[in-house]
Amino acid sequence: MYCKKCGAKNRSSDRFCSQCGSQLKPEKESDTQSFAPAFEEKEPLVELEPQKEPLLVVAKGPVVGQRFLLDKKEITLGRDPTSDIFLDDVTVSRKHAKVEANPPNVTLLDVGSLNGTYVNSVRIEKTDLKNSDELQIGKFKLIYLAPQE
Repeated sequence: MYCKKCGAKNRSSDRFCSQCGSQLKPEKESDTQSFAPAFEEKEPLVELEPQKEPLLVVAKGPVVGQRFLLDKKEITLGRDPTSDIFLDDVTVSRKHAKVEANPPNVTLLDVGSLNGTYVNSVRIEKTDLKNSDELQIGKFKLIYLAPQE
């Protein structure tokens, strides 16, 4: 398969050009909009308090301050209304990420999202979360709060 933008040869399974990064095939049934994350903010976006249970707190987005208890082995995040953590914005993929809670570890995984999943401004595929880590999913920023004794 050849890129329509730069003409580079790519594998037929590739979604993006290996030379210029252009999209090779249109996303099927996807209405997720591309989004370039911004990482300028340095001050805390919400008040962080010690917690007895692991949770995520929305620090930026339409529902600032909303808290999500991570009380299941697997918690899904995305724009799909059936997601455990529903993030209603077109910059979020329907099935964007998931959290696996296996105490004492809490792991965040990107599940093939268009715009990526970021922890502390670094794009990740999979990472263990630490207290006060900042997650960015589309236009949403969430803070992970680990249990404190």
